[in-house]
Amino acid sequence: MTSLIKDPLGWILLGVLIAAVAAVVRARRTNMALRRQSAKVRADKDQVEAEQRRLHAEYANFRAQHDQALAEVRSEAEAETKDVLRAWMRSLQVLADEQQRSISDLARLKYGNDPTILADFMTIDHTNSQFGRRAQGIAALCGGWLGRREIAASVYDVARSAQGRIKHFDRVQIHSQVNVAVSSTAVEPVAVVLAELLDNATSYSAPDTPVEVNIQSVPTGVCLIVDDAGLGISQEEKDRAAALLNTQGPISITSLGSPPRVGFAVAGVLAARYGFKVSVDSVSPYGGVRAVILLPESLLTHEVPVPAEIRTTAEEPASNGGSGPAPVTIVGKTAGGLPKRRRAVAAVPQLSATASTGTEPDPEHDSQVTASRLGAYARGTFRGRDTSITEGSQEQ
Repeated sequence: MTSLIKDPLGWILLGVLIAAVAAVVRARRTNMALRRQSAKVRADKDQVEAEQRRLHAEYANFRAQHDQALAEVRSEAEAETKDVLRAWMRSLQVLADEQQRSISDLARLKYGNDPTILADFMTIDHTNSQFGRRAQGIAALCGGWLGRREIAASVYDVARSAQGRIKHFDRVQIHSQVNVAVSSTAVEPVAVVLAELLDNATSYSAPDTPVEVNIQSVPTGVCLIVDDAGLGISQEEKDRAAALLNTQGPISITSLGSPPRVGFAVAGVLAARYGFKVSVDSVSPYGGVRAVILLPESLLTHEVPVPAEIRTTAEEPASNGGSGPAPVTIVGKTAGGLPKRRRAVAAVPQLSATASTGTEPDPEHDSQVTASRLGAYARGTFRGRDTSITEGSQEQ
């Protein structure tokens, strides 16, 4: 013991041992404290995460309720807006139709032999037909009615009706390879849709280029093919058009932009409602857009009316430059059994006696002939546009 006390190394070792023991004790205490603190932190973290999950759940629930309430408000506002617009458009449609009948009656019965007044009437009638088409388009988007004819109309006359409802009607060339009829319930929808496609074609192509409409039989019905010489449309525009043309439900009028672009929307709504198809995903032979309306056999009929220009020729007396009756010849049938007819070509009017003998022409007689021919043309045009609504009729 004495030697241990006298040996300083022993004291050093003893001190180191005591210090080590103390360090171990402190480290153990520190470790235990850290463990307790870590456990508390984990508990606090779990509590915070639980609270966060609860808040997220409440937010999601609140967002769902908000979205549902907002959708209900928007749906109610959309429905109320459509109801108001539908009522307004119905009134405007009736007024436009009454005005068109008045113009037609005046042109046919009172001023048909005055070429100047007749030309003015045709200008007014053309403007009125564009106004009526706009009203019909808005009415269709709002779930409203277009009216209907009591009788069927040839596909060619429906195409002429559509041609007469656009601003640049003189650029449209209609080529018909068939002469079948569209059922009475589908005449107005097809005319309105074709008019929207023609309006697009003439608006987005050069002013000096024609827009062609080819009417062709196909195994499943009849196609109306519209070709323009514009710049075409982008893939994004094609996708948008496809979505609108193949819609399966109502279209929100607030989603059509400002100003609204309603052409494809109107076409899609009417195509879905009446059971025909519209597409604009092809390129025309002229580098522009090819739009196609496919009318199934269910919308066509065997009762083929005589085309308007043939009726006009048949009604025009020979003494006034008419060519007399011009029958329509049946040349075969489509795959669905519909008759194919070939248009009779109107005979060229014979020259007057003064012209054939070389004597001086009579200005008054020439004026009468010109007025008569212009009157015949006007009557044919009015018949081509005669897809007027039947007041009080309901959609089918």
